[in-house]
Amino acid sequence: MDITTFRNAFPEFTDETKYPDAMLEFWYSIGESLLNAERWDSLLIQGLYLFVAHNITMQSVDVSNSDKGRTPGQTAGVITNKSVGGVSVSYDASSSYLENAGNFNMTKYGRDYWQLMNIIGMGGSQV
Repeated sequence: MDITTFRNAFPEFTDETKYPDAMLEFWYSIGESLLNAERWDSLLIQGLYLFVAHNITMQSVDVSNSDKGRTPGQTAGVITNKSVGGVSVSYDASSSYLENAGNFNMTKYGRDYWQLMNIIGMGGSQV
């Protein structure tokens, strides 16, 4: 994986303390094993980068929870309503929910990956 190219494509991941090279390489190696290069063809790198971005975003939540003394690895759905004091906010999660995308719905990168995967004809064979 060319980490510099990845970080240039996704400048939100340039913080090497929060997103160390080893984390990126770990998820990239998993993505390389899962994505069929022949089917992804010229979109392979984009697919791998979105896969990495999704997974390091998810992992950074675990790291943050661990740093705060919470248990990492716990899952939660999309927050659709939150109240603090007299203020309440809700979101229409259905507008960004992709059917059968599972945890890929948890990040924008995951949803982009899922849509690209379906466009190139991967369907459910990827997961």
